[in-house]
Amino acid sequence: MKQLMEYRSKLIDRLESVTDEFHKACLAIDNPFKAIDEDGWNTHQLAAHTCDVEKLVYSLRARRTTTENNPIFQNFDGEAWMDAHYNPDEPLASILEGLSASVKETASMLRALPPQAWSRESSHEVYGGGFTLQTWVERGLAHIQEHLETVQKAA
Repeated sequence: MKQLMEYRSKLIDRLESVTDEFHKACLAIDNPFKAIDEDGWNTHQLAAHTCDVEKLVYSLRARRTTTENNPIFQNFDGEAWMDAHYNPDEPLASILEGLSASVKETASMLRALPPQAWSRESSHEVYGGGFTLQTWVERGLAHIQEHLETVQKAA
């Protein structure tokens, strides 16, 4: 149990640190509106997507999993969300501050939970049941890490 608690503590720490790294990496890009690759999004779009998915998917699922009895989550189409909600006029710094604030709020909530809360389960309308709170935190971290690597390659 001690190792599991240490793993979870490090998971929260890494969630915060990768968010800080992502924030800095995005701000270091000279032109955030230049496409990262010939068919892809630019850094500004990637930051907006990362922020939206963190808030609307992973943090939301983590919070609901801690407070509801086996909630069922709808599928989230990130591309469709971007098509409908992306605002190229929103300042990059504002997007990144929103991401950081959301992650810090989630991290604070996670640190206050008793160990058994991490095993609370939820379901996904497409992928079925058995998704624990820990699963959502791990997936949220992986999502930010993936986009950090993309931005780093673009630099």
